[in-house]
Amino acid sequence: MNITFKLFATLTDYLPAEARRSNQVTLDVAQDTPISQIIEPFGIPPKLVHLVLVNGKYVNPEDRGTTTLAEGDVLAIWPPVAGG
Repeated sequence: MNITFKLFATLTDYLPAEARRSNQVTLDVAQDTPISQIIEPFGIPPKLVHLVLVNGKYVNPEDRGTTTLAEGDVLAIWPPVAGG
């Protein structure tokens, strides 16, 4: 099944070079693949995986190892926000 995987802010550096401008890629994943396994191949340090949304709905850190997606879903990840 196909999903859209989006990374924001400094996380776009973990996308393939050709996808960084649009900050997203289309991925073909198995239906039973949990969010944590979708993220893993991109090599994002776990401490940078802060805000995880599926179709705009927040996914708690403890649910990311069991939550799966459906065809056409959008998985978006934001790093921790810093500033002052």
